Amino acid sequence: MPSKLVVGLDGHASGERALAHGMRLAELIGACELLVVYVIEWSPFSFQTAEENAQRHKRREEEIAMAKSRVVDPAVQRVKSANIESRGIVKHGDVAQILNTVCEAEGAEQIIVARSSEGGFAKRFFGSSTSNLVMNATVPVTVVN
Repeated sequence: MPSKLVVGLDGHASGERALAHGMRLAELIGACELLVVYVIEWSPFSFQTAEENAQRHKRREEEIAMAKSRVVDPAVQRVKSANIESRGIVKHGDVAQILNTVCEAEGAEQIIVARSSEGGFAKRFFGSSTSNLVMNATVPVTVVN
């Protein structure tokens, strides 16, 4: 049974560095599958109107399809072109929680993420998903600069 590694993408160069490291580890391990995961962040603190709630499901499906086609599918193709088994997953929710949940559900042995997204002030002020993941993950987390 091949080992599984979860690689968290953020759609920026930082996620590309995490993917490159995941590919390198997969090559070293040998029989390994990379699960390329992109999480569309959801905030429980955003308030929506009745009209927004009515369109929420449709908008969510559109966001998932767009993330899959623009970020995840190209990454999976890149991994497969290097002869490494790979699958892509796109989910909505809290980044740290989703990455850990995917890891547990898939029986993955490690999570690979970038140090921080190339976001701005809000990430620095409220703390990053990476630090939350490192503190709460049930498997080892490799953080790539």
